[in-house]
Amino acid sequence: MSHPRLSLALNGGGLSLSEGRIVVFGARSDLDLRDLPQDQCQLVVGYKPDHDRFAAAGWDVVTAPSGDFATGLVFLPRAKKLAKAMVAEALGLGVQTLVIDGLKTEGIDSLLKEVRKAAPLQNSISKAHGKLFWVAASDLGDALNAWAAPARQEVGDGLITAPGVFSADGIDPASRLLVDALPAKLGKHLADLGAGWGYLSRAILSRDTVKSLALVEADHTSLSCARENVTDERASFYWADATNWRSDRLLDGVIMNPPFHTGRAAEPQLGQAFIANAARNLALSGQLWLVANRQLPYEATLAQLFLDVEEIAGDNRFKVLHAARKRRVGKA
Repeated sequence: MSHPRLSLALNGGGLSLSEGRIVVFGARSDLDLRDLPQDQCQLVVGYKPDHDRFAAAGWDVVTAPSGDFATGLVFLPRAKKLAKAMVAEALGLGVQTLVIDGLKTEGIDSLLKEVRKAAPLQNSISKAHGKLFWVAASDLGDALNAWAAPARQEVGDGLITAPGVFSADGIDPASRLLVDALPAKLGKHLADLGAGWGYLSRAILSRDTVKSLALVEADHTSLSCARENVTDERASFYWADATNWRSDRLLDGVIMNPPFHTGRAAEPQLGQAFIANAARNLALSGQLWLVANRQLPYEATLAQLFLDVEEIAGDNRFKVLHAARKRRVGKA
């Protein structure tokens, strides 16, 4: 099924993409892009699974745009600061036409009002609980310059984050709870699955007994921040899907604060996939430490994979779980 609003805009709505290259921000693999001229498009995608799916389908996919563009198309993310930053980046590339699409739950109405204050819309399409609108970039002038976000922001203790990353405004309380619950000895060879911008990893590397730590993160921007926050030579960085990443050695320990949603609804199966892959990467004597929202049903998954499972810390919102003695089920 084609994208409902984009299809209407291109087929009778007055939007033309026939001239020049198109830079696309915020494309996700659950969006149907069949109405876009693929040979004209460059997709800016930082989420590794989506990046790989688009690349496999023959799209020009990058983590940072390059070249000149006639049109900028922004599919809104959930984070408002990131959405505005994407719009500002598209305009900074010198596009002639700016197209913005999003659901009402993603803030499209408020964004449309702000753009309309700066310039007249060329058209707006309402369909399927969302809107798509476009405007001539020349009409906007410098009105949206303030939307450009700083590439990095400091959150204390010498740590930096960026717009759109998880817990961009400070240390996640669940991660802090996990750090406080970790034992002094964690093993020699470890991984932080879903490492984000590196808070957990930096705490792990405060232990002299750690010989190596793999930071595995699917979000390119988060991993870029982690590279700045974690400068220890024992760290290695992997832009990869933590649900299928494989270490080149069996690990002594895995520490993680796994995500549990890709949209707005909770998806426990995502965290369960993190747990399963942690087990695949662990030696039989390896151990797993993770933190999760209290309502997430991870104990059953852990019990299928480990002989010893216990809650070692927690509060009314979060629980820290420890698992050890991996069951002998198939190959590691």
